[in-house]
Amino acid sequence: MTPVRVGVFGLLGSGNLGNDGSLEAVLGYLRAEHPGAVVDALCGGPEAVTARYGIPATRLHWYRGEYRTASRAGAIAGKGLGKVVDAFRTASWVRRHDVVIVPGMGVLEATLPLRPWGFPYALFLLCASGRLFGTRVALAGVGAGPIGDRATRALVRWSARLATYRSYRDAQSRDAMRAMGVDTARDEVHPDLAFALPAPPSPGASVPAGLVCVGVMDFHGGNDDRPQAEEIHRRYLDGTTRFVRALVEEGRPVRLLTGDACDAPVVAAILDAVDSPLVTAAEAASLADLMKETAAAGTVVATRYHNLVCALKAGTPTLALSYAAKSDALMAGMGLAAYCHPAREVDPGRLLEQFRELEKNAADLRRTLAERNAATARLLEHQFTAMTAALFPKTDPAHAPTLRETP
Repeated sequence: MTPVRVGVFGLLGSGNLGNDGSLEAVLGYLRAEHPGAVVDALCGGPEAVTARYGIPATRLHWYRGEYRTASRAGAIAGKGLGKVVDAFRTASWVRRHDVVIVPGMGVLEATLPLRPWGFPYALFLLCASGRLFGTRVALAGVGAGPIGDRATRALVRWSARLATYRSYRDAQSRDAMRAMGVDTARDEVHPDLAFALPAPPSPGASVPAGLVCVGVMDFHGGNDDRPQAEEIHRRYLDGTTRFVRALVEEGRPVRLLTGDACDAPVVAAILDAVDSPLVTAAEAASLADLMKETAAAGTVVATRYHNLVCALKAGTPTLALSYAAKSDALMAGMGLAAYCHPAREVDPGRLLEQFRELEKNAADLRRTLAERNAATARLLEHQFTAMTAALFPKTDPAHAPTLRETP
């Protein structure tokens, strides 16, 4: 019997640890529940995906400069031609598969700057090709949110409508899609896919006393904040730096975390401004690495969504520098709604007050997180069961053992 052919799609292998963590969770599900599936990827960083996960991968965009600003005529022409070529490349790739899964990620939102002809256009090509060729396309555990730009909103709305299966990582994502005119009556909400990754081991007694992990981000606001982007970034960096300096002045060791390659300049700026041996930077290459870092800390203060997921999964009391409603929803779902601080207006004094409250209640919060993590594991089991029912009909030989190679 012909094995079921499964593709995974997205900005994977491009330096964002959260995206790659969602991919890792889906690959774990496929290998456990559908070991006969033949898996490959259409993604942003094919070399990295193949090297790390051992699956064949193809570059998402024909034009290699897709995500660089095009100012010269040649670059503009290259991008334009790439849109046409990508339509045929995506259709050809989708046609070779029975199932395509978009694993988590905020693919239906605009909480960070993006252009409609970038990833929203790529996602629309995927979903339209799936409908055209009868390939089942799943948007699994994705994030969504209100979108102001008309073209981006239209592409996102049609992508969701054309998908075979949709589930969301929080209720507000489903509400946002309903507000855009998508019928969400059969769509379900489940915890973020990264919660399905293995929990980190206990760090033992080697943890520095009072260690605080501070997760930073190259934050410039959302898609509608482009005119104020630099001012937003300056306030964020200044407030975060002052908070780190205050901890160091109390003799507290601080470990800086990132979640994307683009965050490195923020780390460098804080290290330069504080200039203390008490401040160090982690070199995490995966969410598993981030979970180990957060498990070794007494407390975590973080901005990136998947930095928060890692800390919460590790059971470490966490305070969110929240840059979008998804962070607030995540913290509320894990019982830490009181520990959110706006990333757009970091107030070091108020942040320190919230941090001290977090530490004072740390023992109770660890018990709360243990309970919520157990409940989250049960909910994710239902997520994967629902995916199997929607994407792998019993007639598919998905459970038949086979070599994991593309035709």
